[in-house]
Amino acid sequence: MADTFRSVDIERTSLGRYTARNVRGGTLDFGTGDPGDPDFTPVELLLTALGGCMAADVDFIVSKRADPATLAVRASGHKIRDDSGSNRMVNLVLEFTVAFPEGDGGDAAREMLPRSLKMAHDRLCTVSRTVESGTLVTTEIAE
Repeated sequence: MADTFRSVDIERTSLGRYTARNVRGGTLDFGTGDPGDPDFTPVELLLTALGGCMAADVDFIVSKRADPATLAVRASGHKIRDDSGSNRMVNLVLEFTVAFPEGDGGDAAREMLPRSLKMAHDRLCTVSRTVESGTLVTTEIAE
């Protein structure tokens, strides 16, 4: 079970600004999206995680045939307040722009692209599978 555990630590650096740290020493600053603040918001990080997870899965599959000349993803959605007053994202869309070089490898990668997107969406991408399954989130106060 130990190799299934994932975590990040998040610490406040100032009002509305935070730093996330992973176990490998990486850091990521983020904030609440105040005007003039270029850092990502938590919602933008959610979109980044969705798009990044799918992109990585697709990349590893198609790159066995040919390295993409272009592999880009636009992750988007609408932040709403629902009838119960809860904020959430709806209509999440991952729009892929992918191009491959000419030749047999590129042809094979182009042919594999739709299947790789389906595989990533249906079973490989941990982030999209978690969002779509509606996993429970609990909160606790550490002692």
